[in-house]
Amino acid sequence: MDDTGPLVLGPLLRYAGESSATVWVETRDRATVTLSAFGRQWSEPTFTVHGHHYALLVLEDLEPGSSSEYEVAVDGEVVWPEPEPRFPGLPPSRIHALVKTRPTKMAFGSCRTSVPHDAEGNASNGVDALRAYAFHLSRTSPTQWPHLVCFLGDQVYADETSEAMQEFIASRRSLDEPPWEELKDYLEYAHLYRLAWSDPLNRWLLSTLPSAMIFDDHDIRDDWNTSLDWHREMNAKPWWHDRIVGGLASYWVYQHAGNLSPEALREDEIWQLIAAHRDSGATDELDLTETLDAFAERVDKHPDTYRWSYSRDLGESRLVVVDSRAARVLDPDRRSILDDAEMEWLDGELHGDVDHLFIGTSLPFLLAQGIHDLEAINEAMSEGAFGKRVEPWGERMRRAVDLEHWAAFQEGFAKVLQMVVEVARGERGRPPGTITFLSGDVHNSYVTEIDHDQLGPGASRVVQAVCSPIRNPLPRQARVAQALLARGLNRPLQWLVSHTKRVPDAPLNWRITEGPWFDNTLATLEVRGRGLVLRWDTGVVRGEAFDAPELHQVSRIAIH
Repeated sequence: MDDTGPLVLGPLLRYAGESSATVWVETRDRATVTLSAFGRQWSEPTFTVHGHHYALLVLEDLEPGSSSEYEVAVDGEVVWPEPEPRFPGLPPSRIHALVKTRPTKMAFGSCRTSVPHDAEGNASNGVDALRAYAFHLSRTSPTQWPHLVCFLGDQVYADETSEAMQEFIASRRSLDEPPWEELKDYLEYAHLYRLAWSDPLNRWLLSTLPSAMIFDDHDIRDDWNTSLDWHREMNAKPWWHDRIVGGLASYWVYQHAGNLSPEALREDEIWQLIAAHRDSGATDELDLTETLDAFAERVDKHPDTYRWSYSRDLGESRLVVVDSRAARVLDPDRRSILDDAEMEWLDGELHGDVDHLFIGTSLPFLLAQGIHDLEAINEAMSEGAFGKRVEPWGERMRRAVDLEHWAAFQEGFAKVLQMVVEVARGERGRPPGTITFLSGDVHNSYVTEIDHDQLGPGASRVVQAVCSPIRNPLPRQARVAQALLARGLNRPLQWLVSHTKRVPDAPLNWRITEGPWFDNTLATLEVRGRGLVLRWDTGVVRGEAFDAPELHQVSRIAIH
């Protein structure tokens, strides 16, 4: 990548619908960005945030099912495609307009660190499964590519930084001052995204495969919003304000804006400012620094004033992506993973009359049942259900071993489960073939399924598919501990829950049907009529062929 060229990062093809698409870029300077495709051109002036320059180009009135290579120019100079000597055979970047009748194929995964793709990086973090997938796609026909890739959290690690990131931090402040080797502000986030997305193979993949994203805790900090005590503790730290403001402001710029369809963008308060400035004929560059900083501060303090969740229609299927981090209710007297406004929105989004319903949430909805029960017990402990003397231990345990998933917020879990059951039973329209939760976070991959007999004849299959990590494997001893917890806690904790009124018993049973696997993987799902085929692939490097990672299948599962 040319560090001095006018194109700093991108292009990223973010959204692709039947008749529209969006493409995101970061440029070195203020500029007009022009995209050429489908025999047409679209231009957009950049806006600036903390001295960085961006444009999101909105392409509309495309022909459904059409496909075109594209070029990007900055102030008239063609900057993409960019020659890449290490990978001279990369195909041209393309935009494919969605075909409603084409069965959905989607890649998904989470938890990806940004370290070099050399012997040292692979020894510490494993082979990047996304990069191996990119190399694989570059040698296959576009007809075999998925519709999109869904990144389910921890796209960047703000609290666990690489040597390259620490070098940048040290160039602007001392690593001996808070927050030390962690990210401090927007400018450090901007550099981290550049490290994450600039590798040539991954950059090509993101330029030609639409992407949907949602944050998890490490995009901000480990255990983000796990409890009210955590929230108070972090807000008391003098460096936290700049961190949370920089994290949320950069998330809107680098991840969230591209999640939205053109229709949803027009309803977005920040995009409305960008569009109004462009349409006004103003000759200056719009500076959103103060606006986005104030916005980020507001939505952190008042999460009900903005929604990070979103949905996408995928033809015969539907993808609903849920924010399970920022919109939490942390009051110990009434915890919920979603606040009332978020829950009401989700209630309106979960319906039938689609062939398949996919629910993206960074945190697994259906954990191994033993771990689910452990988190439910811990929540009851933290709320004083077992007495005031036990309550502090519940909070310490919650944070020490990451008991912070849907199961640790039983009120929200029960409400969403009821919605899903209603969809599955045909009470919200024609039941889909499957209702599939897509998740990450836990650094192992597995499949769980609700006992179908409990849902009744003709009901949807309700499945949880987890893919984690893409590149950040657990140490071996932690893998053994997780596997034992997943299997060994099931019966004793189910017995405990069933014999106490202090912990809500899950109204349905589910079990792990496949896994867990601990490899770095990227998963793909493919619709097959009323069923799905799920596949997990890992990257393998032979010898020193670091730029030719092979893609090897870890598991393949058919759900009929």
